[in-house]
Amino acid sequence: MKAKELLGIDFFLLLSALVLTVMGILFIYSSGIDSDGVLVSTEYVRQIIWAAGGFVVIMALAAINYRRFYDISPYLYVGLLIILVYTAIFGRYINGARRGIGFGAFSFQPAEFAKLTTILFLARYLDSTKRDQNETMRFIISCLIVFIPMGAILLQPDLGTALVFIPILLVMLYIGGFSARYVLFIIFLVVATVLLTLLPYWEQYILRSPRLFFSLLFNIRFIGLCSLVLVVILAVAVLGYKLYSKKYFYWIAYTILILLISLYTSFAAHIVLKEYQIMRLIIFLDPAIEPQGAGWNIIQSMTAIGSGHLFGKGFLQGTHSHYRFLPEQSTDFIFSIFSEELGFLGSVFIFGLFLFITIRLVRIMKTSVDTFGIYIVAGLLGTYAFHFFINVGMAMGIMPITGIPLYFMSYGGSALLSAMAGIGLAMSIHLRRFRR
Repeated sequence: MKAKELLGIDFFLLLSALVLTVMGILFIYSSGIDSDGVLVSTEYVRQIIWAAGGFVVIMALAAINYRRFYDISPYLYVGLLIILVYTAIFGRYINGARRGIGFGAFSFQPAEFAKLTTILFLARYLDSTKRDQNETMRFIISCLIVFIPMGAILLQPDLGTALVFIPILLVMLYIGGFSARYVLFIIFLVVATVLLTLLPYWEQYILRSPRLFFSLLFNIRFIGLCSLVLVVILAVAVLGYKLYSKKYFYWIAYTILILLISLYTSFAAHIVLKEYQIMRLIIFLDPAIEPQGAGWNIIQSMTAIGSGHLFGKGFLQGTHSHYRFLPEQSTDFIFSIFSEELGFLGSVFIFGLFLFITIRLVRIMKTSVDTFGIYIVAGLLGTYAFHFFINVGMAMGIMPITGIPLYFMSYGGSALLSAMAGIGLAMSIHLRRFRR
Protein backbone atom coordinates (compact mmCIF):
# COMPACT_ATOMS: atom_id res chain seq x y z
CA MET A 1 0.00 0.00 0.00
CA LYS A 2 1.39 3.42 -0.97
CA ALA A 3 1.72 6.14 1.64
CA LYS A 4 -0.78 8.26 -0.30
CA GLU A 5 -3.34 5.47 -0.24
CA LEU A 6 -2.86 5.06 3.51
CA LEU A 7 -4.50 8.45 4.01
CA GLY A 8 -7.62 7.12 2.30
CA ILE A 9 -8.24 4.42 4.90
CA ASP A 10 -11.59 4.65 6.65
CA PHE A 11 -10.11 5.52 10.02
CA PHE A 12 -13.55 5.93 11.58
CA LEU A 13 -14.50 2.36 10.71
CA LEU A 14 -11.14 1.08 11.90
CA LEU A 15 -11.30 3.06 15.15
CA SER A 16 -14.82 1.80 15.95
CA ALA A 17 -13.77 -1.82 15.51
CA LEU A 18 -10.62 -1.32 17.60
CA VAL A 19 -12.47 0.43 20.44
CA LEU A 20 -14.98 -2.42 20.61
CA THR A 21 -12.11 -4.92 20.64
CA VAL A 22 -10.34 -3.11 23.47
CA MET A 23 -13.58 -2.91 25.44
CA GLY A 24 -14.03 -6.63 24.90
CA ILE A 25 -10.54 -7.37 26.26
CA LEU A 26 -11.19 -5.24 29.35
CA PHE A 27 -14.42 -7.04 30.19
CA ILE A 28 -13.04 -10.47 29.40
CA TYR A 29 -10.44 -9.56 32.02
CA SER A 30 -13.24 -8.56 34.39
CA SER A 31 -15.05 -11.85 33.77
CA GLY A 32 -11.92 -13.72 34.89
CA ILE A 33 -11.98 -12.25 38.40
CA ASP A 34 -13.68 -14.24 41.17
CA SER A 35 -15.60 -13.06 44.23
CA ASP A 36 -12.36 -12.71 46.22
CA GLY A 37 -10.91 -10.35 43.65
CA VAL A 38 -8.45 -12.95 42.38
CA LEU A 39 -7.77 -13.30 38.65
CA VAL A 40 -8.55 -16.94 37.82
CA SER A 41 -8.52 -16.82 34.02
CA THR A 42 -5.98 -15.81 31.38
CA GLU A 43 -8.52 -15.61 28.57
CA TYR A 44 -7.82 -11.89 28.20
CA VAL A 45 -4.17 -12.64 27.33
CA ARG A 46 -5.19 -14.90 24.45
CA GLN A 47 -7.73 -12.30 23.33
CA ILE A 48 -4.97 -9.68 23.21
CA ILE A 49 -2.87 -11.99 21.01
CA TRP A 50 -5.82 -12.64 18.69
CA ALA A 51 -6.61 -8.92 18.58
CA ALA A 52 -3.03 -8.13 17.57
CA GLY A 53 -3.23 -10.78 14.86
CA GLY A 54 -6.60 -9.40 13.81
CA PHE A 55 -5.15 -5.90 13.40
CA VAL A 56 -2.48 -7.35 11.11
CA VAL A 57 -5.22 -9.10 9.13
CA ILE A 58 -7.17 -5.82 8.81
CA MET A 59 -4.18 -3.92 7.45
CA ALA A 60 -3.13 -6.78 5.15
CA LEU A 61 -6.59 -7.09 3.61
CA ALA A 62 -6.90 -3.32 3.31
CA ALA A 63 -3.61 -3.28 1.38
CA ILE A 64 -4.72 -6.08 -0.98
CA ASN A 65 -7.03 -5.21 -3.86
CA TYR A 66 -10.27 -7.00 -2.99
CA ARG A 67 -10.81 -7.74 -6.71
CA ARG A 68 -8.16 -10.44 -6.38
CA PHE A 69 -10.72 -12.51 -4.50
CA TYR A 70 -13.03 -12.50 -7.52
CA ASP A 71 -11.33 -15.36 -9.32
CA ILE A 72 -10.30 -17.37 -6.25
CA SER A 73 -13.63 -17.08 -4.38
CA PRO A 74 -15.00 -20.40 -5.80
CA TYR A 75 -11.91 -22.23 -4.55
CA LEU A 76 -12.14 -20.58 -1.12
CA TYR A 77 -15.82 -21.49 -0.97
CA VAL A 78 -15.32 -25.16 -1.89
CA GLY A 79 -12.27 -25.44 0.36
CA LEU A 80 -14.14 -24.15 3.43
CA LEU A 81 -17.10 -26.37 2.55
CA ILE A 82 -14.85 -29.45 2.63
CA ILE A 83 -13.42 -28.31 5.96
CA LEU A 84 -16.96 -27.81 7.34
CA VAL A 85 -17.93 -31.37 6.43
CA TYR A 86 -14.70 -32.65 7.98
CA THR A 87 -15.46 -30.65 11.13
CA ALA A 88 -18.97 -32.09 11.38
CA ILE A 89 -17.49 -35.61 11.34
CA PHE A 90 -14.14 -35.34 13.10
CA GLY A 91 -14.13 -31.91 14.75
CA ARG A 92 -13.70 -31.08 18.42
CA TYR A 93 -16.74 -30.73 20.63
CA ILE A 94 -17.29 -27.10 21.67
CA ASN A 95 -20.46 -26.32 23.65
CA GLY A 96 -22.28 -29.46 22.55
CA ALA A 97 -21.33 -29.40 18.86
CA ARG A 98 -18.40 -30.39 16.65
CA ARG A 99 -17.42 -26.82 15.84
CA GLY A 100 -13.63 -26.76 15.98
CA ILE A 101 -10.57 -28.26 14.36
CA GLY A 102 -7.62 -28.62 16.68
CA PHE A 103 -3.88 -28.85 16.22
CA GLY A 104 -2.52 -29.44 19.69
CA ALA A 105 -3.34 -26.45 21.87
CA PHE A 106 -4.48 -24.48 18.81
CA SER A 107 -8.03 -24.75 17.44
CA PHE A 108 -10.29 -22.72 15.20
CA GLN A 109 -13.91 -22.76 14.10
CA PRO A 110 -14.19 -22.99 10.29
CA ALA A 111 -17.84 -21.88 10.34
CA GLU A 112 -16.75 -18.35 11.27
CA PHE A 113 -14.63 -18.08 8.13
CA ALA A 114 -17.23 -19.84 5.97
CA LYS A 115 -19.36 -16.70 6.35
CA LEU A 116 -16.68 -14.70 4.56
CA THR A 117 -16.06 -17.23 1.78
CA THR A 118 -19.81 -17.54 1.18
CA ILE A 119 -20.14 -13.75 0.97
CA LEU A 120 -17.27 -13.56 -1.53
CA PHE A 121 -18.60 -16.37 -3.72
CA LEU A 122 -22.19 -15.11 -3.67
CA ALA A 123 -20.96 -11.57 -4.46
CA ARG A 124 -19.06 -12.98 -7.44
CA TYR A 125 -22.11 -14.88 -8.67
CA LEU A 126 -24.46 -11.90 -8.31
CA ASP A 127 -21.97 -9.63 -10.06
CA SER A 128 -21.34 -12.04 -12.95
CA THR A 129 -25.09 -12.60 -13.55
CA LYS A 130 -26.39 -9.08 -12.96
CA ARG A 131 -27.54 -8.82 -16.58
CA ASP A 132 -29.23 -12.22 -16.52
CA GLN A 133 -32.96 -11.82 -17.16
CA ASN A 134 -33.92 -15.10 -15.44
CA GLU A 135 -34.36 -13.72 -11.92
CA THR A 136 -35.93 -16.90 -10.58
CA MET A 137 -32.92 -19.02 -11.53
CA ARG A 138 -30.56 -16.43 -10.03
CA PHE A 139 -32.60 -16.57 -6.83
CA ILE A 140 -32.49 -20.38 -6.67
CA ILE A 141 -28.73 -20.56 -7.28
CA SER A 142 -28.09 -17.77 -4.75
CA CYS A 143 -30.08 -19.73 -2.17
CA LEU A 144 -28.11 -22.88 -2.92
CA ILE A 145 -24.80 -21.04 -2.52
CA VAL A 146 -25.88 -20.00 0.98
CA PHE A 147 -27.84 -23.07 2.08
CA ILE A 148 -25.11 -25.62 1.26
CA PRO A 149 -22.57 -24.34 3.85
CA MET A 150 -25.46 -23.55 6.16
CA GLY A 151 -26.53 -27.20 5.98
CA ALA A 152 -22.96 -28.38 6.63
CA ILE A 153 -22.89 -26.24 9.79
CA LEU A 154 -26.25 -27.63 10.90
CA LEU A 155 -24.69 -31.10 10.74
CA GLN A 156 -22.26 -30.15 13.52
CA PRO A 157 -24.94 -29.17 14.84
CA ASP A 158 -24.47 -25.42 15.32
CA LEU A 159 -27.86 -23.78 14.90
CA GLY A 160 -26.76 -20.30 15.97
CA THR A 161 -23.94 -19.93 13.44
CA ALA A 162 -26.07 -21.46 10.69
CA LEU A 163 -28.75 -18.82 11.22
CA VAL A 164 -26.27 -16.04 10.40
CA PHE A 165 -26.36 -17.10 6.75
CA ILE A 166 -30.02 -16.07 6.46
CA PRO A 167 -29.45 -12.30 6.92
CA ILE A 168 -26.39 -12.55 4.67
CA LEU A 169 -28.63 -13.89 1.91
CA LEU A 170 -31.45 -11.42 2.58
CA VAL A 171 -29.30 -8.30 2.55
CA MET A 172 -27.32 -9.37 -0.52
CA LEU A 173 -30.50 -10.22 -2.44
CA TYR A 174 -32.01 -6.86 -1.49
CA ILE A 175 -28.91 -4.90 -2.50
CA GLY A 176 -28.69 -7.07 -5.61
CA GLY A 177 -31.99 -5.61 -6.79
CA PHE A 178 -34.12 -8.74 -6.56
CA SER A 179 -37.88 -8.28 -6.56
CA ALA A 180 -39.44 -7.92 -3.12
CA ARG A 181 -41.30 -11.21 -3.55
CA TYR A 182 -38.02 -13.14 -3.46
CA VAL A 183 -36.78 -11.44 -0.32
CA LEU A 184 -40.19 -11.85 1.33
CA PHE A 185 -40.23 -15.52 0.34
CA ILE A 186 -37.17 -16.14 2.53
CA ILE A 187 -38.59 -14.05 5.38
CA PHE A 188 -41.98 -15.79 5.33
CA LEU A 189 -40.29 -19.17 5.04
CA VAL A 190 -38.15 -18.51 8.13
CA VAL A 191 -41.13 -17.20 10.13
CA ALA A 192 -43.33 -20.17 9.16
CA THR A 193 -40.56 -22.65 9.99
CA VAL A 194 -39.96 -21.09 13.41
CA LEU A 195 -43.68 -21.09 14.24
CA LEU A 196 -44.22 -24.70 13.15
CA THR A 197 -41.14 -25.71 15.14
CA LEU A 198 -42.10 -23.86 18.33
CA LEU A 199 -45.85 -24.46 18.55
CA PRO A 200 -45.72 -28.15 19.58
CA TYR A 201 -43.19 -27.34 22.33
CA TRP A 202 -45.29 -24.37 23.43
CA GLU A 203 -48.26 -26.69 23.93
CA GLN A 204 -46.24 -29.42 25.58
CA TYR A 205 -44.09 -27.44 28.01
CA ILE A 206 -45.94 -24.17 28.62
CA LEU A 207 -49.63 -25.00 28.24
CA ARG A 208 -48.85 -28.50 29.60
CA SER A 209 -51.90 -29.86 27.80
CA PRO A 210 -51.05 -30.89 24.24
CA ARG A 211 -53.83 -30.17 21.77
CA LEU A 212 -54.61 -32.36 18.81
CA PHE A 213 -53.33 -30.19 15.96
CA PHE A 214 -49.87 -29.01 17.01
CA SER A 215 -48.86 -32.35 18.47
CA LEU A 216 -49.54 -33.85 15.04
CA LEU A 217 -46.56 -31.91 13.71
CA PHE A 218 -44.43 -34.67 15.28
CA ASN A 219 -46.35 -37.35 13.34
CA ILE A 220 -44.78 -38.52 10.08
CA ARG A 221 -48.12 -39.76 8.70
CA PHE A 222 -49.76 -36.41 9.31
CA ILE A 223 -46.82 -34.66 7.64
CA GLY A 224 -47.11 -36.99 4.66
CA LEU A 225 -50.87 -36.38 4.32
CA CYS A 226 -50.44 -32.62 4.55
CA SER A 227 -47.64 -32.77 1.99
CA LEU A 228 -49.81 -34.70 -0.44
CA VAL A 229 -52.63 -32.17 -0.15
CA LEU A 230 -50.25 -29.22 -0.52
CA VAL A 231 -48.50 -30.77 -3.54
CA VAL A 232 -51.85 -31.29 -5.29
CA ILE A 233 -52.88 -27.67 -4.62
CA LEU A 234 -49.46 -26.48 -5.79
CA ALA A 235 -49.72 -28.49 -9.04
CA VAL A 236 -53.20 -27.12 -9.76
CA ALA A 237 -52.05 -23.55 -9.05
CA VAL A 238 -48.99 -23.89 -11.30
CA LEU A 239 -51.07 -25.42 -14.09
CA GLY A 240 -53.70 -22.69 -13.72
CA TYR A 241 -51.05 -19.99 -13.96
CA LYS A 242 -49.51 -21.61 -17.06
CA LEU A 243 -52.88 -21.90 -18.80
CA TYR A 244 -54.60 -18.67 -17.77
CA SER A 245 -51.75 -16.38 -16.56
CA LYS A 246 -53.86 -15.21 -13.64
CA LYS A 247 -51.92 -13.60 -10.80
CA TYR A 248 -53.96 -15.25 -8.06
CA PHE A 249 -52.74 -18.67 -9.26
CA TYR A 250 -49.17 -17.40 -8.86
CA TRP A 251 -49.73 -16.20 -5.29
CA ILE A 252 -51.51 -19.43 -4.33
CA ALA A 253 -48.50 -21.41 -5.57
CA TYR A 254 -46.18 -18.94 -3.78
CA THR A 255 -47.99 -19.43 -0.45
CA ILE A 256 -48.31 -23.20 -0.76
CA LEU A 257 -44.62 -23.57 -1.58
CA ILE A 258 -43.71 -21.64 1.59
CA LEU A 259 -46.00 -23.88 3.67
CA LEU A 260 -44.67 -27.06 2.07
CA ILE A 261 -41.01 -26.22 2.60
CA SER A 262 -41.56 -24.92 6.15
CA LEU A 263 -43.52 -28.05 7.03
CA TYR A 264 -40.59 -30.28 6.10
CA THR A 265 -37.90 -28.04 7.59
CA SER A 266 -39.78 -27.80 10.91
CA PHE A 267 -40.25 -31.58 10.96
CA ALA A 268 -36.52 -32.01 10.31
CA ALA A 269 -35.84 -29.56 13.15
CA HIS A 270 -37.95 -31.69 15.51
CA ILE A 271 -35.73 -34.66 14.63
CA VAL A 272 -32.27 -33.07 14.74
CA LEU A 273 -32.68 -30.57 17.59
CA LYS A 274 -30.91 -31.73 20.72
CA GLU A 275 -32.53 -31.50 24.14
CA TYR A 276 -30.52 -28.46 25.23
CA GLN A 277 -31.48 -26.65 22.01
CA ILE A 278 -35.14 -27.45 22.60
CA MET A 279 -34.90 -26.12 26.13
CA ARG A 280 -33.35 -22.91 24.81
CA LEU A 281 -36.43 -22.39 22.66
CA ILE A 282 -38.77 -23.19 25.53
CA ILE A 283 -37.12 -20.87 28.04
CA PHE A 284 -37.17 -18.10 25.44
CA LEU A 285 -40.96 -18.43 25.50
CA ASP A 286 -41.02 -18.59 29.29
CA PRO A 287 -37.78 -18.50 31.35
CA ALA A 288 -39.78 -19.30 34.51
CA ILE A 289 -40.31 -22.86 33.28
CA GLU A 290 -36.88 -23.83 34.69
CA PRO A 291 -35.57 -20.88 36.73
CA GLN A 292 -32.84 -23.02 38.33
CA GLY A 293 -32.07 -24.94 35.15
CA ALA A 294 -32.27 -23.92 31.50
CA GLY A 295 -33.82 -20.55 32.35
CA TRP A 296 -31.00 -19.59 34.72
CA ASN A 297 -28.82 -17.91 32.08
CA ILE A 298 -31.50 -15.57 30.78
CA ILE A 299 -32.80 -14.67 34.23
CA GLN A 300 -29.32 -13.91 35.58
CA SER A 301 -28.37 -12.00 32.44
CA MET A 302 -31.45 -9.79 32.68
CA THR A 303 -30.81 -9.27 36.40
CA ALA A 304 -27.19 -8.28 35.75
CA ILE A 305 -28.19 -5.77 33.07
CA GLY A 306 -30.91 -4.29 35.27
CA SER A 307 -28.60 -3.98 38.26
CA GLY A 308 -26.29 -1.67 36.32
CA HIS A 309 -28.90 1.12 36.34
CA LEU A 310 -27.77 4.35 34.69
CA PHE A 311 -24.04 4.56 35.44
CA GLY A 312 -23.20 0.94 36.39
CA LYS A 313 -21.37 -0.46 39.39
CA GLY A 314 -17.95 0.45 38.04
CA PHE A 315 -15.27 -1.45 36.16
CA LEU A 316 -14.29 -4.68 37.99
CA GLN A 317 -17.13 -4.12 40.47
CA GLY A 318 -19.71 -6.45 38.92
CA THR A 319 -21.14 -9.11 41.22
CA HIS A 320 -22.89 -11.45 38.79
CA SER A 321 -19.72 -12.18 36.86
CA HIS A 322 -17.44 -12.36 39.89
CA TYR A 323 -19.77 -14.72 41.73
CA ARG A 324 -20.12 -16.83 38.57
CA PHE A 325 -23.88 -16.40 38.23
CA LEU A 326 -23.46 -16.14 34.46
CA PRO A 327 -22.23 -19.26 32.60
CA GLU A 328 -20.33 -18.53 29.37
CA GLN A 329 -19.93 -14.99 30.66
CA SER A 330 -16.87 -14.13 28.60
CA THR A 331 -18.51 -15.30 25.36
CA ASP A 332 -22.30 -15.37 25.07
CA PHE A 333 -23.02 -12.95 27.91
CA ILE A 334 -20.17 -10.44 27.68
CA PHE A 335 -22.74 -7.69 27.10
CA SER A 336 -24.38 -8.52 30.45
CA ILE A 337 -21.09 -7.95 32.29
CA PHE A 338 -20.50 -4.72 30.39
CA SER A 339 -23.99 -3.41 31.19
CA GLU A 340 -23.72 -4.32 34.87
CA GLU A 341 -20.40 -2.50 35.31
CA LEU A 342 -20.94 0.51 33.01
CA GLY A 343 -24.73 0.76 33.16
CA PHE A 344 -27.22 2.09 30.64
CA LEU A 345 -24.90 4.84 29.42
CA GLY A 346 -22.16 2.31 28.71
CA SER A 347 -24.63 0.17 26.79
CA VAL A 348 -25.67 3.19 24.72
CA PHE A 349 -21.98 3.73 23.91
CA ILE A 350 -21.71 0.16 22.58
CA PHE A 351 -24.94 0.59 20.62
CA GLY A 352 -23.52 3.76 19.14
CA LEU A 353 -20.30 2.10 18.00
CA PHE A 354 -22.16 -0.71 16.23
CA LEU A 355 -24.51 1.84 14.69
CA PHE A 356 -21.52 3.83 13.48
CA ILE A 357 -20.01 0.71 11.87
CA THR A 358 -23.34 0.14 10.13
CA ILE A 359 -23.42 3.73 8.87
CA ARG A 360 -19.86 3.49 7.55
CA LEU A 361 -20.63 0.23 5.73
CA VAL A 362 -23.73 1.77 4.15
CA ARG A 363 -21.64 4.76 3.08
CA ILE A 364 -19.09 2.45 1.44
CA MET A 365 -21.89 0.76 -0.50
CA LYS A 366 -23.27 4.12 -1.64
CA THR A 367 -19.92 5.49 -2.81
CA SER A 368 -18.48 2.36 -4.44
CA VAL A 369 -18.90 1.99 -8.21
CA ASP A 370 -18.03 -1.73 -8.32
CA THR A 371 -21.00 -4.05 -7.73
CA PHE A 372 -18.76 -6.90 -6.57
CA GLY A 373 -17.50 -4.70 -3.73
CA ILE A 374 -21.01 -3.46 -2.96
CA TYR A 375 -22.30 -7.03 -2.60
CA ILE A 376 -19.40 -7.95 -0.28
CA VAL A 377 -20.15 -5.02 2.02
CA ALA A 378 -23.86 -5.92 1.96
CA GLY A 379 -23.04 -9.42 3.21
CA LEU A 380 -20.79 -8.01 5.93
CA LEU A 381 -23.53 -5.60 6.99
CA GLY A 382 -25.99 -8.48 7.37
CA THR A 383 -23.44 -10.45 9.40
CA TYR A 384 -22.52 -7.69 11.84
CA ALA A 385 -26.11 -6.55 12.33
CA PHE A 386 -27.37 -10.07 13.00
CA HIS A 387 -24.61 -10.84 15.49
CA PHE A 388 -25.33 -7.63 17.36
CA PHE A 389 -29.11 -7.91 17.49
CA ILE A 390 -29.18 -11.60 18.40
CA ASN A 391 -26.43 -11.49 21.03
CA VAL A 392 -27.66 -8.32 22.74
CA GLY A 393 -31.26 -9.46 22.42
CA MET A 394 -30.28 -12.81 23.94
CA ALA A 395 -28.66 -11.04 26.90
CA MET A 396 -31.77 -8.90 27.36
CA GLY A 397 -34.13 -11.87 27.14
CA ILE A 398 -35.87 -10.82 23.93
CA MET A 399 -34.08 -13.35 21.70
CA PRO A 400 -33.48 -17.09 22.24
CA ILE A 401 -30.05 -18.28 23.38
CA THR A 402 -28.22 -19.37 20.24
CA GLY A 403 -24.54 -19.15 21.20
CA ILE A 404 -23.84 -16.33 18.74
CA PRO A 405 -20.93 -14.16 19.96
CA LEU A 406 -20.97 -10.37 20.12
CA TYR A 407 -18.49 -9.51 17.39
CA PHE A 408 -15.27 -7.80 18.52
CA MET A 409 -16.14 -8.18 22.21
CA SER A 410 -16.85 -11.86 22.98
CA TYR A 411 -13.95 -14.14 23.82
CA GLY A 412 -12.85 -16.33 20.93
CA GLY A 413 -10.15 -16.14 18.31
CA SER A 414 -12.10 -17.39 15.30
CA ALA A 415 -14.99 -14.95 15.75
CA LEU A 416 -12.64 -12.03 16.39
CA LEU A 417 -10.40 -12.77 13.40
CA SER A 418 -13.42 -13.27 11.14
CA ALA A 419 -14.97 -9.98 12.27
CA MET A 420 -11.70 -8.08 11.79
CA ALA A 421 -11.11 -9.71 8.40
CA GLY A 422 -14.49 -8.34 7.35
CA ILE A 423 -13.41 -4.86 8.42
CA GLY A 424 -10.24 -5.29 6.37
CA LEU A 425 -12.26 -6.22 3.28
CA ALA A 426 -14.58 -3.24 3.78
CA MET A 427 -11.57 -0.93 4.09
CA SER A 428 -10.07 -2.37 0.91
CA ILE A 429 -13.32 -1.66 -0.94
CA HIS A 430 -13.44 1.86 0.52
CA LEU A 431 -9.89 2.58 -0.67
CA ARG A 432 -10.78 1.47 -4.22
CA ARG A 433 -14.41 2.62 -4.27
CA PHE A 434 -14.00 4.64 -7.47
CA ARG A 435 -12.36 1.81 -9.43
CA ARG A 436 -14.16 -0.77 -11.52
